[in-house]
Amino acid sequence: MEKHDGRDAGRVRPGDLKDPWYDELASGWGELDGTGAPTAPAVPAPAAAPERSAADIYLEVQASAAFQEVRRRYRRFVIPAVAAFFTWYVAYVVTATAAPELMARPVSGAVNVAMVAGLAQFASTFLLTWAYARHARLRRDKAALDLRWVVFEQKREQELRQGAER
Repeated sequence: MEKHDGRDAGRVRPGDLKDPWYDELASGWGELDGTGAPTAPAVPAPAAAPERSAADIYLEVQASAAFQEVRRRYRRFVIPAVAAFFTWYVAYVVTATAAPELMARPVSGAVNVAMVAGLAQFASTFLLTWAYARHARLRRDKAALDLRWVVFEQKREQELRQGAER
């Protein structure tokens, strides 16, 4: 861990935030050309873009088709899952208050229908949590991570431009 002293200690400077999975040498950045000087980047420098605020970047991403697809996938899972779970919960509560004789019916020994249904509430909660995590991992996480890196790169470029202007 580096120790930073002085006025700039604790301040994030442009270029400090790097993608940890980015391999500079594999992409042509920072390689030597034989004379000892680094080669030019393999990717041409982007044209000067008009100054944008972070809010503009986020609004642009929010309007993108990729973001809308992530939100659509989220809603297609969450809305039916919440409706089903809420219906199951309300059915349990209504049955417990409206039909106590049904809930008191023994299943095995001292275990009755109410106890089984109550434990099923816990089991369904864990099942729903597992299903949500699996759905997120398989259907949304990669697209959301791609969007996050787009925003990260745009903000980083903006910070670098601001730093170069100073």
